[in-house]
Amino acid sequence: MAKILIVDDSVVARMSLKSCLPKEAGHEITEGKDGAEGVALYQSFSPDVTFMDLTMPGMDGITALAEIRTIDPTARVIILTADIQRRTIERVTELGAFAVVKKPPVKEVVQAELDRALAAGAAS
Repeated sequence: MAKILIVDDSVVARMSLKSCLPKEAGHEITEGKDGAEGVALYQSFSPDVTFMDLTMPGMDGITALAEIRTIDPTARVIILTADIQRRTIERVTELGAFAVVKKPPVKEVVQAELDRALAAGAAS
């Protein structure tokens, strides 16, 4: 069982992502609606893996990713975005994103990246 944080301003997007996560694994899931809330929840919830949207009102996902990685350089943050421009992917990779997953999420891709992130955490 892992602690998973989902940060996205869209309720529908959060529900869609949750439907991709294996229910039988019994993961503890917490949700945030923007980058600022995501950073605060990261600090209080201490998730094993964070899924983060990039385009959100207020603090965007790029800023939130940078703040989370400052707080915890080992944070495993998987970016979920419809923006798949090479420059955007390079920027979040430079900031330490664990992976970038294209929206809408595909169950097999989400589960594979989650498993990879959890394995990386167990290895460290």
